[in-house]
Order: sequence, then structure tokens, then C-alpha cells
Amino acid sequence: MNIGEKLFNFKLQATNGEYFTNFTFADKYALCIVLMGSNCKYSEAYWKRILKLSDQYEEDNMGVIAINPNDESKDASNSLEGMKQKLKTYQHPNFVYLKDTEQMVVKKIGAEKTPEVFLFNSKRELVYKGIVDDNWENETQVMMAYLEDAIEYCLDGIDIDYPEMPGQGSNIIWK
Repeated sequence: MNIGEKLFNFKLQATNGEYFTNFTFADKYALCIVLMGSNCKYSEAYWKRILKLSDQYEEDNMGVIAINPNDESKDASNSLEGMKQKLKTYQHPNFVYLKDTEQMVVKKIGAEKTPEVFLFNSKRELVYKGIVDDNWENETQVMMAYLEDAIEYCLDGIDIDYPEMPGQGSNIIWK
């Protein structure tokens, strides 16, 4: 997807067994979709940061969801059961973690890595895509919090300084 393009329709199953669509989040002022693998060292480094951002911006009516696009036949941790275990690890059972079993969403959105972030404004136009920040290895040494800055700008209705940052992470495990 390119900056400015509208979010497409999707329907994916979550770890709690429910199905979610893009319309589930229609009341949210902004929506952040993060492609996360359950057994990816880069995703692992960012789980706590993503959950923290989800909690931090909940009062601002921003939705944050994770989608696992990886083929589960090559790594069982990417199955719904493996994804449930991941959320239990972080004691955040109500976080929306969806499985893109057919890899349709990941193909349409144009992701290549996990983690990779896609931030949509209230009109569901893509306003930011790329990395969370500039230091996946050490949260205390982050100099540029690209996603957090993009969220602040998006919620304030301001153009984002860096709307695209190159992805960094593990390649998506394709079928």
C-alpha cells in the first residue's frame, strides 16, 4: 500500500476465536496494524513496546491490532494456539492478535517483514508505514520513535514528518 491509500476490507480470526473485520474498528480515531511473528527475534523485541503503545493510546480512541501473517505449517508458534501462548506470556489476553491464514491481508497491505507497522487515520487512509523505532535491540537506546511520533501527529490531524521508513525484521514466512 502507498501512503494515502484506503484500508481494504478484511475478516480474520483472533486468538479468542472471534472474527474481526476492518469495520470492527470503525469507531476508532486511528488504527495501527502491526504485522508480528510469534517466533521472530525482531517481533519479540517489540511485543512489550506494541502492547505499551496500545495501552497508552486507548484513551485517545486509537486501535492497535497485531496480525500474524506467517505460514504456520513451517512453524507451529505461528498457529492460533501458538499466538494464544504469546499473549499469555505478556499477560495481555485481551489484545487483538489476528491470524492471516491465507496471507491475503499481508499481500494486499504489501508487508515484507515482521514486525512491520501500518497506521491509518480516521478516514482509514494510510499515513505511516515502516518500523516502530530506530533500535530493535535496546529500547533504552531509541533515538527516533517513528511510530509513536506518527501516532501523535495522526491523532492531532497533522502531516507526519516521516511517513515511510524502511522495514527491518524477519522476512515473512510465505506458503
